[in-house]
Amino acid sequence: MSAHCQLTGRAPRFGKTISHSHVRTPRRFDPNIQRKRYWLPSQGRYVRLTLSTKGIKAVDTLGIEAAVARIRARGGKV
Repeated sequence: MSAHCQLTGRAPRFGKTISHSHVRTPRRFDPNIQRKRYWLPSQGRYVRLTLSTKGIKAVDTLGIEAAVARIRARGGKV
């Protein structure tokens, strides 16, 4: 599963870990990605989305129909 949110577009960010001796090593900050299944009443089927936790909260606020419309507007497949 790629660490990418279908709704918000959140993706991994990159930075450095700094040790006590101040040696810098590369690291990766992954978003908290979850696979969630929603009932889509307009199509009479379930859709499975890969969303960040912020994306899940956005679906709760917007509604699944509006969220799917936004995903499709961004060029995503649902």
